[in-house]
Amino acid sequence: MNIRRGYATLAGVTAVIVLICSAIYLGVEAAQGRTAVRTAVGSPAVWVGTWAAAPVQADLQDTARGDRSVRNVVHTSIGGSAARLTLSNLAGRQPLHIARVSLALRAGTTAAAVPGTLRRVTFRKAEAVTIAPGGQFVSDPVTLGIPYDGDLLVSIHTPADGPVTLHPRARQTSYLADGDRTDDVSGDSYTEQTFAWRHLTAVDVLTQDVRGAVVTIGDSITDGVTSTIDTNRRWPDRLFERLNAHGTEQFAVVNQGISGNRLLLEGRGPSALARFDRDVLARPGVRTVIVAIGINDLLRASYEPDAASVTAGLTQLARRAQARDLRVLGATLLPCAGHDRCTRAVQEARQDINAAVRGGRIFDGVVDFDRALRDPYAPGRLLPRYDSGDHLHPSDAGFARMARAVDPARL
Repeated sequence: MNIRRGYATLAGVTAVIVLICSAIYLGVEAAQGRTAVRTAVGSPAVWVGTWAAAPVQADLQDTARGDRSVRNVVHTSIGGSAARLTLSNLAGRQPLHIARVSLALRAGTTAAAVPGTLRRVTFRKAEAVTIAPGGQFVSDPVTLGIPYDGDLLVSIHTPADGPVTLHPRARQTSYLADGDRTDDVSGDSYTEQTFAWRHLTAVDVLTQDVRGAVVTIGDSITDGVTSTIDTNRRWPDRLFERLNAHGTEQFAVVNQGISGNRLLLEGRGPSALARFDRDVLARPGVRTVIVAIGINDLLRASYEPDAASVTAGLTQLARRAQARDLRVLGATLLPCAGHDRCTRAVQEARQDINAAVRGGRIFDGVVDFDRALRDPYAPGRLLPRYDSGDHLHPSDAGFARMARAVDPARL
C-alpha cells in the first residue's frame, strides 16, 4: 500500500512539473515570436502584443534636446495581468541613454495617471538602459492590471542629447515635459503636446484569455492618417471593437501601418518586405496577418506601375508568414480616382493586383476593401461618404466600413 501511494505521489508531482515546463516553454516561444499561439482560453499565460507602432525615422529636431520626458499615450486592444515595453533606437546613429521609464493607466483624456497605478519600469532589474544604434530593448515584466480597450501612459526620461526614433502621424496626442517627470501622477508638468510616439514601439501583455494577435501591415490607410485625432478610429481599432462586439475578443489587434510605406522599396520607413520579420513575424502571439499594402508602389513609382512586381511581393509576404504556420489574409487595394497621382495606368495595375488577390492563389483569405468602399456607379473611386476628401484615404465612416469587411470567422 505504501509503495502504491508512493507511485501515486510521484505521478502527481511529475504531472505538475510537466505542466510548469509546458507553461514556461509556451511563454518563451511566444516572447521570441517563433510560433503562433495556438492555445485555448484558460490555458497557461503567454505574452501577446496588445499595441505597436512601427519605428519609422529619427527626429532630427529633437536630437539635440536632452533632459526631457515624453509621456506616450497608447491604446490597448487586449488586457492582461502584466505588461512589458519595447524601446527602440532603430533610427539612431549613436547610443540612446534612457534614465527612467514609468507605466500607468491614463485618467480621463489628459496626461494624468490613475492614482495608484504608476509603476517604475526596469531593464534587467536596472532603471536606466542604454540602447545601441539600430537596436531595441524589451523591459522586465511590470505587474499591473492592463485593461482591454484602454489608454496607457508610458513616460520616458532621456537625460542627455541623443537620438529619437519615432512613429509620426500617430493621430494621438502625447505630451512632453522638461526634466524627469516620469513619476508625475497629475501630469501638470507635461505642458507641450506632440503627435508622434517617441522611443516606444510595442506593448505586450501577459494573458491566458486570448488566442493570439491579428497583426495588420500596411501604409497610411492602415496607419489611419485621416482618422479623427484622439478617437482610435483607424480601421484596425474598429476591427478590434467589432471582434469585441461579436464576443470574439480572444484576439488582440496590432497595427503596423506606416504612412507613405511601400511594399517593394524603401521610402517612408523600410519597405514592407524589409520590415516584415521585425514588425509582424516577431510579434509575440501573432496568429493571423492582414496584408494591406501596395498602392504607394503604384502612385509613387518613378516608372510605369508594375502589377506583376507588386503581386510577386505580396506572394513573398504570404509565403514567409505561412512558413511560420500563420494565417494570412490579403486586402484588395482601394480605388483612387480623383487623386492627382491616380492615372489610368495606376488604375489598371490596381485592378490587376486586386484580381490576383481575389484569385485565391496568394493568400489564405481575402478582405475585399475595394468592393466594400467603392462607388457602385463609379467603381474607380471611393463612395463619397467613405472618402476623406483626398480621394485616396477613407473617412472615419470608411475606416468603420473596412473593419466590417473583415470576416471574423476567417481569423
